[in-house]
Amino acid sequence: MSPTTSRRGRRRAPTRLERAAGRAAALQRPRVVLALLLLLALTCVMLLDGYLRAEVGGDQRVRTGASSDEVPDEILEGGPILTFPGGRATTLSVPDRTIVLTFDDGPDPTWTPKVLEILREHDVPGTFFLVGSMVSRYPDIVEDLVEQGNEVGVHTFTHVDLSYQSASRVTREMEQTQLALAGAAGITTTLFRAPYSAKADAVDDYGWQVYRQLGQDGYTSVFIDTDSEDWKQPGVSEIVEGATPEDGEGASVLFHDSGGDRAQTIEALPEYIERMKAKGYTFTTVSGAMAGQQPAAVPAADGADGGGADGGGAGAGGSLQAAHRPATGVTLYEGKALVAAVAVAEWTVPALSAGLVVVGVAVMGRFALMPVLARRHHRQRNGRRFSWGPPVTRPVSVVVPAYNEKECIENTLRSLAASTHPIEIVVVDDGSTDGTADLAESLGLPNVRVIRQPNAGKPAALNNGIRSARYDIVVMMDGDTVFEPDTVGRLVQPFADPGVGAVAGNAKVGNRRTLIGAWQHIEYVMGFNLDRRMYDVLRCMPTIPGAIGAFRREAVLGAGGMSDDTLAEDTDITIALHRAGWRVVYEEHARAWTEAPRSLRQLWSQRYRWSYGTMQALWKHRGSLTDRGPSGRFGRVGMPLVVLFQVVTPVFAPLIDVFTVYSMLFVDFTAALLAWLAVLGVQVVCAAYAFRLDREKYRYLLMMPLQQLAYRQMMYLVLIHSCVTALTGGRLRWQKLKRTGEVGMPTATR
Repeated sequence: MSPTTSRRGRRRAPTRLERAAGRAAALQRPRVVLALLLLLALTCVMLLDGYLRAEVGGDQRVRTGASSDEVPDEILEGGPILTFPGGRATTLSVPDRTIVLTFDDGPDPTWTPKVLEILREHDVPGTFFLVGSMVSRYPDIVEDLVEQGNEVGVHTFTHVDLSYQSASRVTREMEQTQLALAGAAGITTTLFRAPYSAKADAVDDYGWQVYRQLGQDGYTSVFIDTDSEDWKQPGVSEIVEGATPEDGEGASVLFHDSGGDRAQTIEALPEYIERMKAKGYTFTTVSGAMAGQQPAAVPAADGADGGGADGGGAGAGGSLQAAHRPATGVTLYEGKALVAAVAVAEWTVPALSAGLVVVGVAVMGRFALMPVLARRHHRQRNGRRFSWGPPVTRPVSVVVPAYNEKECIENTLRSLAASTHPIEIVVVDDGSTDGTADLAESLGLPNVRVIRQPNAGKPAALNNGIRSARYDIVVMMDGDTVFEPDTVGRLVQPFADPGVGAVAGNAKVGNRRTLIGAWQHIEYVMGFNLDRRMYDVLRCMPTIPGAIGAFRREAVLGAGGMSDDTLAEDTDITIALHRAGWRVVYEEHARAWTEAPRSLRQLWSQRYRWSYGTMQALWKHRGSLTDRGPSGRFGRVGMPLVVLFQVVTPVFAPLIDVFTVYSMLFVDFTAALLAWLAVLGVQVVCAAYAFRLDREKYRYLLMMPLQQLAYRQMMYLVLIHSCVTALTGGRLRWQKLKRTGEVGMPTATR
């Protein structure tokens, strides 16, 4: 029978709760999508940042001693410039008394600008072979470099040795670098220098395949004649001497403007330029050298001057070099998008790193604080001399709000009927359509009253029950919860202290045999009950659980009753009692067994309501921050702790997992795994202590690693979803979860 079909088969109007639930579901779908998109965006940013830092894939040669049998002798014995005009491999040498000054591994924010300043002062051009990931991170430097009249070439995107990569990886490295150049300076280039390359005679069979592939794509590969070996930092004089060609020969000379401390390079470069000029050398670019040897080999782009071989072409605002091509169309826009994405990553990752430090300190501080205060609470409340006062033996009222609880209500009421403490049971049927009220009345249990009301929501049902209660102490419980015989008697003993206005009981997961149930069982024992012990000691308990809580009737009515302003009426009333000056405590021995959600969808719905409702309650009571006297203790202590531990820390806690995955992929897998295991170990220790205090079986702790990998991630998404709803001004009404009634009498569940 459908929810909107009566027993006689006629259609009926949906209840207020059903209408609200339908509207809420329709409104929340876009917010769920937005929450998932935010997490996906964060993941993409982290992956992009890791890739940019060249920590993916091999960054060194993985084979040595490769042969050169397939490489033509004229290539091995030829000049440093390799072209493929008409598909035929050809090498060119730099003209005599000409220097092609090349720089590898940049751009670098520290050293490249200094190199450019030296070139500008000496009116000398350079050819810079740039790493694409660095180009995308420092686009302004590349733009200045090109505008100054220097030439650029591709040095791959991640500085990987292409000799041992697949053809698709080679293509990807080149295309990504070209996109970075397009986004940074609006150009692409035809020049290429392979990482870890040297002179042409060092080309092996693996590298030759790459050079041929790129040659067919129109690239000119550039080797070196002379190596300054500045990367070894041998000293200024040694760098200058190493970069000087012999007997007036032309040379393609290698320097570096990145990849380490380049102070010696910066000091040696002006001395080297002046020395070469004094010997009658001129400086040019790769394109200039090619034009001097074979003017028709590589035609210049429109408006390019080819750089020349007369030492000029380095002035600011120089024309486009022959190797450069203006980036247009899709390439230009994709390049700008890449640079923009990298800028976001460059800002986001450091910010997240700082946030991770804060979150890490908060999380570890909480783990250190909870066991200490929980132990203090346990020893204090279980000491032989501890007493709340004279035993509380007077009857109490138990209010059970119920909406479509026919599967559970019988177990609930029968467990209450077995109570060893005198009670009256007030069942408030909130417009149920499944015969809950009829079933409750048909049981014929003593001291049970059933009050029927039109569907108005849980807070209204609770207020109706409180007003109808005969006694001054009111116990509230959910319609799917089962009490042990001594639960009520234990729960009300703290009211012997006249300052106690409410008592939180120990809620247990009754259906813990399923995987989801077991995960929630761990969460209840560790995350909820250990927290309540801590908050009790600090006298700032934030929530009396709806499954089991007791209140002074006068305290609740004095605070205005149960409000429907928020989705977390239990948190709302608890904070209101604090602000009214009442003390709220936790009674660990008063146990209630509740039915936890069985499916991920139901779990999401429940936790979303909880987390969003908590945010609503905190915002509603933000004025507690300025309350004075004993009633202001929650604002001074509880509010900051709840915001930190239940909102801020959980929202940013995913950073720990995100950075763990990031470190495993891009930094050090072993170190990251050990760090994650260490954090897990701390949590297991805390959980084990919580299980000991609650006298629970330790076997459930075996599921904690899987809980951390799966269940906790879902809780992160739920909280992010709640934050998105709060920021977008969304509203959500009280919702009903589908129950099965599988939680029976306590003796059958343990």
